[in-house]
Amino acid sequence: MKGIISIQSHVVFGHAGNSSAVFPLQRMGIEVWPIHTVQFSNHTQYQQGWTGRAFNAEDIAELINGLSNIEQLAQCQAVITGYQGSAEQCRAIIGAVSKVKQHNPNAIYVCDPVMGDPDKGCILAEGITEVLINEVMPIADVIVPNQFELTQFTGIEINSLADAKLACDKALALGPSVVLVKHLHSVSDDKFTMMLATAQGHYVIQRPHLAFSKQPVGVGDLITALFTGAMIQGNDAVSAFEHATNASYGILSMTQQLAQWELQTIAAQNEIVSPSSVYQAVIL
Repeated sequence: MKGIISIQSHVVFGHAGNSSAVFPLQRMGIEVWPIHTVQFSNHTQYQQGWTGRAFNAEDIAELINGLSNIEQLAQCQAVITGYQGSAEQCRAIIGAVSKVKQHNPNAIYVCDPVMGDPDKGCILAEGITEVLINEVMPIADVIVPNQFELTQFTGIEINSLADAKLACDKALALGPSVVLVKHLHSVSDDKFTMMLATAQGHYVIQRPHLAFSKQPVGVGDLITALFTGAMIQGNDAVSAFEHATNASYGILSMTQQLAQWELQTIAAQNEIVSPSSVYQAVIL
C-alpha cells in the first residue's frame, strides 16, 4: 500500500497543517501517514489564543522507525513537511527523509518551509529559520515557499516577475529541482500570482484575489498537498501546478461564499478532484 508521509502541525478545530493536507490527499485517492509536529486546539491566528503543545523531535524518529519495522518505508512515495515546532524537529526531518530514501530512492521530499508571516506575526521557535535555510531546504526535491520565505532562502528581494525568476533560479542552484512559489504578493495588486520554476522554465498562474474579513489559514498547506498528490499520480510539474491552483481556488471560493475564514475543505471537496476553474500556466 503506497502512501505519503506528512510531517507537520495538526489542529483539532479547523484546517491547517495536516488538518489541511491529509483529507485533500485522501480525496485524491492517496493514502496518507500523518506525523504531527505540534497539536493545537486551533490555529494561531485566533485572538483568544490556543492550547496544545509541540512534540519532541525524538517522536518523529521513533514513528519513522516504527514504519520501517513494518516494512512500509519502501512504499512511501513522498515526504511532505510543513510547520515545525523546534530546530531539533527540523533536524529530525533530515533523518526521516534520509531513511525513507534509503528504502525508496524514488521517493520525493516536498518542503513547505514555514517561516511565519511578518504581516500576521512570526510564531516560530528560535533557530528554526536558520536550520530550514541552511540544512533542510537544500536537500528537498521540491520547495513550496511564499515570497518572504523565498527571499529568506535566496537573499533576493522580490518586487517584480523578473526578481522572482532570479530568486527561483538561485533556489534551484541551491539544491531543489522544483520551486513552487505559492504567493508572489509584490507582483500584482489585483491578481493572486503563483510561480513554478523547473529546469524546463518558469511558469506563472494568475487568478482573482478573493476578499475575506480575515484571511484563511492553511492555504499553503493545502496547495502543497494538492501539488504533491498530483505529482505522484503521474502528472508533470506544470499540470500539477495547474491542479493545485484551481483546486485550492475552488475551496477558497466556497469558503468566501459561506462567509467563513476557516477553509471549507469538506464542503468544497469535489473541487479537489474536479476543479470548476481552469486557470492555466503561462511560460515566461
